[in-house]
Amino acid sequence: MAAPGSVEELRSRVVLGEFGVRNVHTTDFPGNYSGHDDSWDKEKFEKNFRVDVIHMDESTLEFDMVGIDAAIANAFRRILLAEVPSMAVEKVFVYNNTSIVQDEILAHRLGLIPIRADPRLFEYKSEEDECDEINTLQFQLKIKCSKNPQAARESSDPNELYINHKVYSKHMEWVPLGSQADNLNADFRPVHDDILIAQLRPGQEIDVLMHCVKGIGKDHAKFSPVATASYRLLPEITLLQPIEGEAAERLKKCFSPGVIEIQEIKGRKVARVANARLDTFSREIFRHDDLKTLVRLARVRDHYVYIEKVMGWMTANKLKLSPDKIKVILVNEEATRGLQSQTGLDCSGGSCTPPKNLRGINRYSASRCVGE
Repeated sequence: MAAPGSVEELRSRVVLGEFGVRNVHTTDFPGNYSGHDDSWDKEKFEKNFRVDVIHMDESTLEFDMVGIDAAIANAFRRILLAEVPSMAVEKVFVYNNTSIVQDEILAHRLGLIPIRADPRLFEYKSEEDECDEINTLQFQLKIKCSKNPQAARESSDPNELYINHKVYSKHMEWVPLGSQADNLNADFRPVHDDILIAQLRPGQEIDVLMHCVKGIGKDHAKFSPVATASYRLLPEITLLQPIEGEAAERLKKCFSPGVIEIQEIKGRKVARVANARLDTFSREIFRHDDLKTLVRLARVRDHYVYIEKVMGWMTANKLKLSPDKIKVILVNEEATRGLQSQTGLDCSGGSCTPPKNLRGINRYSASRCVGE
C-alpha cells in the first residue's frame, strides 16, 4: 500500500477525493522521479507482468492483468472486440418471403445471429473468391405456417391455433458444401436455439439460403466474438484509523455489499475491508463528515480487472489468456529492416505497407448491408 502523499502514491495510485480525482496521468517515465529507475526493461516487465483468472464459466471470463500501462490494457480490449475472427451470415438469398418482415430486415436479423463454428477451420473470403467448402458455411431456413387441426375451437392462443407460427434460430439447418460433412467433424449451428426471427400466420412462409463467412469485428460488429469487453482499475480502500460501533455500521452501508465487514474484537464492533474489488466507488462515504477523513479511496494504476462476455464459437476457456501466450515484441530499427527484407514491407514513414501483390489478402470489406 502506498502511503498518502508519497512518491509511490503519485506513481502507482489514482486517488478519488470528495471533489475530484488526483494522479490521473501516468508519470512513471524515465527521469521524472529521482531515485526511481522507470526506464522500460523487457526482463523487468516479464517479471512483474501476470494474468490471474478470477472467474470463468461458459459465457463469462473475469481476469486480472497486472503490470501494464493503460494503452496496452486498452489494446487487449480492442483486440478482443475487433481483431478476433468469427463466422457470421454475410449473404442471404431470398427465394420466398411472404411474412410481414421485409427481405432486408430479415437478412439483417439473420446476420446478427451468432454461429457456433470455429473460424480456424476456414479461410477468409475475398470478393473475387467463389463460395466453396474452405471459405463458406451454408445454412437454409425453410418454414411454413399452417393451422393446427387439433386446436380447440374456442382457443385464442396462437401457440395452439397455428403450427410453426414462430420462426426461431433453431430452424436454421446446416447444408454442407463439398466435402464438409466428411472432413469437418463439427455440428455447425446457431449458438442459441431460441432467438426469435419472425412470426408467421397460416399460408405465410420463409425460404432463404444463407452464406456464412469468416470476418473480424473491425469490418463489421456481427463478427465480434464478445458481446462486451470492459476493464477497470482495481479498487483500493484504506481505513486510516479504526472505526468502531455505530460508525462502523454506517461505514458498511456506504459501500457495495461484501466490501466492508464487521468483526467482533473484545466485545467491540470493528470495521475492516473484506473485498475492495467488489466496490463500484459511489463515494457515498463523502456524505458523512465524520467518516470521510477516515477512509482513503484509490485505484491501483497498473492492475486492470477485465470482464468479457463471450458469444459465438468462442468459449471463455478458449479466450483465456495466460502469461506464456502473451509475447512482448520489441520493435527496433534492426527488426524493422529484417521484417522489410523478409516480407517486402515498405516501412518508410513509420508505418509498414505490404507490397501490392499481397494487399487485400485475407481481408474483405463487410461494412455493407448483410442482405445486399
